[in-house]
This record gives sequence, structure tokens and C-alpha cells, in this order.
Amino acid sequence: MARRRAPGAGGGPRPARWQVVTVTGRPEQVLPAGRWPEPLRRLDGAVEVWARPAPGGRGTELAVRPLGGTAALPGLAAHLVGDDPGRFLRQVLRETRQLVETGEVLRADRSPLERPGAAG
Repeated sequence: MARRRAPGAGGGPRPARWQVVTVTGRPEQVLPAGRWPEPLRRLDGAVEVWARPAPGGRGTELAVRPLGGTAALPGLAAHLVGDDPGRFLRQVLRETRQLVETGEVLRADRSPLERPGAAG
């Protein structure tokens, strides 16, 4: 299990809930050398992250939780999530899974010419 922050390090009387997603690949592929993929790097210092093998050999469970409530989330993110940081963290986890599995964050509004590696 790769861990970046100490458990229970968040402020407040009740620890924040973990948000978890299963990602294809081994933990060392999801968090190579303990480095966070780009969507998670934006939250460095505001969240705790861990990765462990998923049950049944189905990839890796990647989990995050805020370290100090919504006040710890950076800039605009704290404003957008209001009282539900879990919603924002679920979005970041989805983007992270897409990046790890496909090499890009998928967007419905992006044309094929805007995708990485597109001939232009």
C-alpha cells in the first residue's frame, strides 16, 4: 500500500470519507515511485492518497480523502464543492483513472483534432 499522508491527519472532529476507484494496472503503475498522476497533483497537500491491489486481481484501488475539510482544497476547487468535497474528489479520481488507463482525460466536447497525438 502506497501512502502519502499520515492517516487521521485531517482536522475536525470527524475524519473525511475516503473516495475510491478501481484502476486497471498494478499499484506501482498507478502511482509510479509514489508520484501522483496529474489530476491528483493539483491537490497535493490537501488530500491523503493510497493505492493497493484490488480484490480478485482486478487492478488497483486508488483512494483519496481531504485532510482538513473543504478549506484544505485549493482555490477554485474549495469554492465549487461547497459542503461536498467528495463530489469534487470523485471527479478527480475519474480523471485520474482515465489518464492512467487511456493516456488522456476524456471529454465529450473535445474534437478528435484536439486530442494528444492528433495530426494537424
